[in-house]
Amino acid sequence: MSRIRHLSGRVWEDVLKESGVEIFNGAQGRILYVLWEKGDMTISQIGKLTSLAKTTLTGMLDRMEASGLIKRVPDKKNRRQIYVTVSQKAREYRDIYDGISDRMNGIYYRGFSDKEVADFEGQLKRIVSNLEEEENKK
Repeated sequence: MSRIRHLSGRVWEDVLKESGVEIFNGAQGRILYVLWEKGDMTISQIGKLTSLAKTTLTGMLDRMEASGLIKRVPDKKNRRQIYVTVSQKAREYRDIYDGISDRMNGIYYRGFSDKEVADFEGQLKRIVSNLEEEENKK
């Protein structure tokens, strides 16, 4: 699994560069993806969905904010709570990101039948569910 993750990250970065996307890297793309899908979120929520540590996430969000991809917005009811939102600039990259994601899926599943893909993804979901169940025991 870690070998897949490592190789996937390297290929993802190459595909980003080939697509002309240099404003964000793969991990920042994961952050943007969850924000595009879920809307405004807290740093903790983003961390949970991206599996990025809060310390790592904070630095990435700083760089993303400096490059104009995200904004941090205080909650109007609780000023201690900060939400992260995507900027218009980041919204313009959504279609490109989706194309890159489709290309990566083509690489991942090259030579797989539709049934094999469905079975494999079902098994991965079961593993995730088992791990989440275990984590929630704490």
